[in-house]
Amino acid sequence: MHMRPTRTLARWLLAGVPTLSLALAFLPAGPANAATSSASASARAAAIARAFLRQVSVGQHAADHRVLGYARRIRGLTQVQSTNWSGYANDNSSGNTYSAVSASWTEPSASCTRQTSLAAFWVGIDGYSSGSVEQDGTLIECYHGKPYQYSWWEMYPTNAIQVVGSSVSAGDSISASVVRSGSNYTLSVTDSSNSANSFSTVQSCSGCANSSAEWIAEAPSGSRGIYPLADFNSWTASGASVTSGSTSGVISTFPDDEITMVDSSGLVKAQPGPLNGSGNGFTVRWVRSS
Repeated sequence: MHMRPTRTLARWLLAGVPTLSLALAFLPAGPANAATSSASASARAAAIARAFLRQVSVGQHAADHRVLGYARRIRGLTQVQSTNWSGYANDNSSGNTYSAVSASWTEPSASCTRQTSLAAFWVGIDGYSSGSVEQDGTLIECYHGKPYQYSWWEMYPTNAIQVVGSSVSAGDSISASVVRSGSNYTLSVTDSSNSANSFSTVQSCSGCANSSAEWIAEAPSGSRGIYPLADFNSWTASGASVTSGSTSGVISTFPDDEITMVDSSGLVKAQPGPLNGSGNGFTVRWVRSS
């Protein structure tokens, strides 16, 4: 993932507008067909929005996530900046490797404009200090002024979003986990409000580093750079747990880094709050889209 947005990104994001207009142009017209036309238009727009996700990446090129020069008062063990992540990560500064990570949240709502924007919420192993990544969660896609929300997983080495549920809604009760056993990884998301979005899949990776665990709100990327961050207001991860070796604990049990999302000028895009008193939860606040 190339971390620096390019000048052509805005033009590229708008490339889907003619596609949607063309699709809508072939819908039947007339009062008798109004209901059918509306339903058909909605279905086609949803299909185009979902197809758009094929060019989206989450959690890629971890080495670029660390941005130097952050000088705010320390609340996590270490504070870093990222151009597309906000949240917390347990690192391997003490030689830790990780085998399980989990958290729960209430799915945020989105305030969408006509600008295409995205926000992903996930837990995962790897991706912070390694090229491998094993993660799952939910995603908001603002497409032509309407929010579409999904459950998904992503696994090294394919590193492509696998959308499972397309009916995630604001207010849904979500829990997500990644559990490693040897070279097998069980990636699970449960939407207690709508079971159609729930899943559990087992994937294999013999070369994954297992060198970090994360709880992240992310601005996903495409081939031309980072997408604008959808306005999700705030996202709160709770009940976070993590396992390293024979020790199971919470975010604060292991070396934890607090990650603030900034733009290329250093302006904050998404700001994490401090860990709660139990060390197992925090809130990320949306500040700006880009």
